[in-house]
Amino acid sequence: MELITILLSVLLGAVSPAGLVVDSLAEDAIRDRLEFAEELEVRVDNTPSYQLLSGRVDRVRIAGRGLFPRQGIRIDVLEVETDPIDLNLAALNNGNGSAPALDQPLQAGVRLVLTEADINQALQSPLVQQRLQDVSIGALGASAEGLRRYAFTQPFVDFLESDRIQFQVTLQEAGSDEQLLIIAESGIAIDGGRQLQLVDPAVTVNGSPIPPQFINLLVSGIGQRLDLSRLESSGVLARILQLELNPDELALAGFVRVEPGSASLSGN
Repeated sequence: MELITILLSVLLGAVSPAGLVVDSLAEDAIRDRLEFAEELEVRVDNTPSYQLLSGRVDRVRIAGRGLFPRQGIRIDVLEVETDPIDLNLAALNNGNGSAPALDQPLQAGVRLVLTEADINQALQSPLVQQRLQDVSIGALGASAEGLRRYAFTQPFVDFLESDRIQFQVTLQEAGSDEQLLIIAESGIAIDGGRQLQLVDPAVTVNGSPIPPQFINLLVSGIGQRLDLSRLESSGVLARILQLELNPDELALAGFVRVEPGSASLSGN
C-alpha cells in the first residue's frame, strides 16, 4: 500500500500543469522512485488536452512488471487505473510545491501479483527479516518478549493448494547453538474487504504443536496489523476486492481512495 500511494503521489506531481504532461515524463518520475523496473508504462488520458489547464485529467493507467521498490524486493505485476483526477491549481500555485493538491478524492483500481519465488527472495533481505521479527513480537505482545534474543533466519514460504500457505523460519538464539524451527500453515481469505484473514492456522515449534491460546493470540495480532482500516486515519481508504492463490503466485485486486490533504500524498 505504501508503494501504491507513493506512485500516485509521484504521478500527480508529473501530471500537474507545471510538470509538462507527457506520458514519458510521468513514467520517468515513477522510475526515479524505484530501484529498478523491468517493464513500466504510463498512459495519461486527457480529452480534450487543454482541460489540463483547469486541473482535470480523465484517467491515468500504470502497468508495471518486475518492479523493485527496494533492492531484492520484486513485485511481479502492478496495475493501477485511476478515475478522473481533479487537481487543485490554486493550492499548487500558492503552495510550496512539496506535495500535489486535489480538489476531489483520488480513486484508483489496483491489481497486484506476487510470485512465490519473489517473496522467498525478498525474505532473504535483512530488512524484511527484521520487519518479520518486529511484526511477530508486536502481534504476540508481552508474551513474545523472549523472542528478542533470537535472530530470524532461513525464512521460507510455500503456496499450497486450497488457498493455503505454509511458512517456516528458524530462530537462532544469540550466543548459543539452540535453534527453534517454526512451521506455520494457514488458509487465507478476505474479511470484509479490509483485511486478510488467517483460516484454520496451525503452528509447530520443533515439531510440537503450540497451544491454541497462543495461536489465537498470534492470529488476532496479525489480523490487526493486516487491517487496512488503519490507513483511514491518514486519509486513505483501501479495500481488497479479490484474492487468488495458486502454487506459483498470489494475486490481489483492490480499490484505493485518497482524500485531498492526505499525508500519503507527500510521497515520502
